[in-house]
Amino acid sequence: MEKALMLFSGGQDSTTCLAWALDRYAQVETVGFDYGQRHRVELDCRAPVRAALAARWPGRLGADHLIDLRPGMAALGETAMTAEVAISMGAEGLPNTFVPGRNLLFLTYAAALAYRRGVRRIVAGMCETDFSGYPDCRDDTVKAMQVALNLGMQRRYVLETPLMWLDKAATWAMADSLGVLEIIVRDTHTCYLGERGVLHAWGYGCGTCPACELRAAGFERFQEAR
Repeated sequence: MEKALMLFSGGQDSTTCLAWALDRYAQVETVGFDYGQRHRVELDCRAPVRAALAARWPGRLGADHLIDLRPGMAALGETAMTAEVAISMGAEGLPNTFVPGRNLLFLTYAAALAYRRGVRRIVAGMCETDFSGYPDCRDDTVKAMQVALNLGMQRRYVLETPLMWLDKAATWAMADSLGVLEIIVRDTHTCYLGERGVLHAWGYGCGTCPACELRAAGFERFQEAR
C-alpha cells in the first residue's frame, strides 16, 4: 500500500506514467514545475487530466503541488524551450530546446517534497529510446541522481522511469493497455510551440516541432501494430 510522487507536466509521457503509477500504488501525489516554458499551456492541461484519471482510479489520486522555478531558470539564460526563438541544433550536438539541468532540478525538488510528504517512490517520464538527445533524460543520469539524493537526504528513494526503454509507439500502447488512450489524445499537451488549435488523430499540436513529430510518428507506428 505504498504511496508515490509523480513528476507531472500535463504531457503525454508524464500522463502515461501517472496512469501507470495509479494502477500500482495506493495513492499518488503529483508535482509540476513552472519554469517559464514556452508551451506553458501544458500546465493548464494538468487539471483536466487529473480529473479524468481520478475518475478512472477513484480514491488513489492525492494532492497536487506546483513549484515556481521561473526566477531561477530565467537567471540561467534562455533556450528555445523558454523563449520565442527558432528550434535548431546546437554546436554540441544537442537541440537548443535543451534546458541545462532541468530534470536534475526537477528530481531534486521532487525528492525534497517527497521527504516532507513521507513518500519513497518518485516516478518520472524520462526516456532515452525515443527522445531529443537530452543527457538528463538518460538512464545513467537518473541512476546517478538516485544515489546522490539517497546520500544527500539520508533516504532510500526509488526513482522509477517506466518509459525509459520504450519508444513512442510502445508508450501509446501502454496508454491503451491502461485504458487512457483517449485521455492522452484529448487532454495532454506535448507541442513545444504551445499550439492547441488543431486536434490531430494523435492530439493537439503544430505537427512540425520535434515533440509533435515524435508523438505523431509513434502514434502511426502504434496504429499499424494494433
